[in-house]
Amino acid sequence: MNKLKIAFLTPEFPHPKIGSSGGIGTSILNLSKGLLINNCEVYVLVYGQEKDDYFFENGIHFYQIKNIKIKGFSRWLTQKKIQKLINKLFLEKKIDVVEAPDWTGFSSGIKPKCPLVVKLHGSDTYFCYLDNRPVKPKNKKNEKSALQNADGLLSVSEYTARITKELFGLNRDFTVIPNSVDLDYFSDEEKISQNNNTILYFGTLIRKKGLLELPLIFNEIYKLNSEAKLLLIGRDASDVISGNSSTWSMMQTLFDKDALKNVSYMGAIPYQEMKSQIVKASVCVFPTFAEALPVSWIEAMAMQKAIVASDIGWANEIIDNGIDGYLEHPKNHYEFAIKVANLLEDKEKNRLFGTEARKKVINKFSLDVIAKQNIEFYKKMIDKNCL
Repeated sequence: MNKLKIAFLTPEFPHPKIGSSGGIGTSILNLSKGLLINNCEVYVLVYGQEKDDYFFENGIHFYQIKNIKIKGFSRWLTQKKIQKLINKLFLEKKIDVVEAPDWTGFSSGIKPKCPLVVKLHGSDTYFCYLDNRPVKPKNKKNEKSALQNADGLLSVSEYTARITKELFGLNRDFTVIPNSVDLDYFSDEEKISQNNNTILYFGTLIRKKGLLELPLIFNEIYKLNSEAKLLLIGRDASDVISGNSSTWSMMQTLFDKDALKNVSYMGAIPYQEMKSQIVKASVCVFPTFAEALPVSWIEAMAMQKAIVASDIGWANEIIDNGIDGYLEHPKNHYEFAIKVANLLEDKEKNRLFGTEARKKVINKFSLDVIAKQNIEFYKKMIDKNCL
């Protein structure tokens, strides 16, 4: 086979021209780097943009797609516009296969001439189930349709695949290929003193990521170690349950008065600046309730950081409890706090966890390892399409 050409259809990608991005965009960026290393061509088709445009940068072909806005028909017309673009690229032999995320089942109305793969990063149905709140029937219907119509199905974790199959009553199997991280970028070379007692959380400030548990956890940590400092980095989000426009404002009321003095919130920062903040931390914490396979955990592990994270579902696919990190349920505030305080106090255990964490990332989550698994899967899809 000639050089493999892969297109990613996505609502987000971490690039200044494209706008803000979350885990899906970061996952695609990392996979794209791995595919380029393995002599593939990469196209990124980003919908929901302010204008239609094309540019080529760092080996990637970018197509910005402006949604068509006609009341009641916007989604359908935009899907047809994207289908036309994908078919044009395929017929011009620029792409061989397209991959789309499961979120809101956007690919359900797109039936291209090339193979279409849907990857589970966590659907709205999945996250609503983990949050224990109702899902919009329209979203669930579209997500199920997208999964049923796809030529191939991928998932970033076994847990997400299993729960998704149950929620949608699917009798199709998923190939599990986890997210990856750029080990050269998130390197362990930048060494600074880790005796600063700084606990770092980075990610969106939102209920589903355990941010209303984190103040209660930190209150317990502060009782154990009054030198402990908590640094929060990420965009603030509204709360779907209370209707409050700011999770950060809700969090502030949950901290004990003295503990709050040791808490800092930086807000969102550019992706390129995140590494310099991770390197300064003594411990990284992720008390989340809802993930598929979080890239943030792997980034921290790549930088040899000791982690205390949620023990739910996907967690043991990343961390071996007591070997390369600690796992604890976010509702167990005191037990979670004890583990964090232990890693602040025990510098040798902190160092060992960090060393083992990076070894894990090298063997299981590096760009090259994950890219090769994806290439093998895409080739199967292409060969099947040729039959």
